Amino acid sequence: MRFRLVGALCGVLLLSACATARGPEETPAPGPRPAPTPSQPAPAPTLDVSSLTGWAQADHAEAFAAYRATCGVARAPAEAEVCRRARSHPRLEVNEARAFFETNFRLQPVPGEGVLTAYYAPEYTARRSPDAEYSAPVRPKPANHAALYGRADRAMIEATPPTEVLAWMRPEELFFLQIQGSGVLTFADGERVKVLFAAHNDLPFSGIANPMRDRGLLAANNTSGEAIRAWLAAHRGPEAEAIMRLNRRYVWFRLEADDGLHPIGAAGVPLPPDHAIAVDLSQHRVGELFWIDASAPILTGAFPVYRRLVVALDTGGAIKGQVRADLYLGSGPEAGVEAGRVRHTLRMVRLVPRVGPDPAP
Repeated sequence: MRFRLVGALCGVLLLSACATARGPEETPAPGPRPAPTPSQPAPAPTLDVSSLTGWAQADHAEAFAAYRATCGVARAPAEAEVCRRARSHPRLEVNEARAFFETNFRLQPVPGEGVLTAYYAPEYTARRSPDAEYSAPVRPKPANHAALYGRADRAMIEATPPTEVLAWMRPEELFFLQIQGSGVLTFADGERVKVLFAAHNDLPFSGIANPMRDRGLLAANNTSGEAIRAWLAAHRGPEAEAIMRLNRRYVWFRLEADDGLHPIGAAGVPLPPDHAIAVDLSQHRVGELFWIDASAPILTGAFPVYRRLVVALDTGGAIKGQVRADLYLGSGPEAGVEAGRVRHTLRMVRLVPRVGPDPAP
């Protein structure tokens, strides 16, 4: 549900020159310049890196490696030029990488505050035949998907016997797999396969944490993914099904051989753990580079802060708004526990490429 490339800078520079050069007849007359009209927005403010808490302590070498591996998805000519500069270096150490970012980008704050959450690539066990524990079918995209689109909710789909099943899972784990969008399944004989997003029913995603809190099923400060999954497992059957069906969105999957790589997001490239985010693509573009500063967690056991450079490489149904991000934390149970505890107040700063000749190394 979540991963995506290189133009010519000279074309932009030429267009810019044509737009700003003036002939003699265009020279402004002497006197005070007119004030900007309301239709002329003020330029966005810029920041200096000294204003970014945690910048000096960040692992810029790791961030550079993630940026270099994925920057080809960006389409704008200036972004492509900075990507070319990054890829001229096989690798950079921490101080060199920090200098690269400071030289090649300027900072532009994204106004306001929002929310940081996190996601991961889960790894679950599965069976090829159902039993009392592994009773939830992993369904492929149905042939009548278009007819179901936006009409059949989770309850209706689950009430329909499947005509084809890719695997059988524990119900609560299939539910979380549908939220994450992809993962890895391991069968009893040891075979591992990737289970990847194929389609959904186009109904809005609804989280179940708040309803569970409001019904007294979970404490207000303990609505993490870990706590939700434990409750669903302990109440497997009609009770858990009723809660899961509060989220009407349903996801179908496909299987592929496990290549050992991290999942592919909306940008079409593997997600680098800790340095990739899902964003609202109506507000941002894939390939944009951001500094995130997230603090004030509300869930028990959460890390206090997340401050780092990240690349916008993915999107998701619940990721809406300009200051909203979902941080990819990797794969496996440890990443899952951490991801389930992330709900922090978020501030974002966009790193905008500097256009012009190559800066001095």
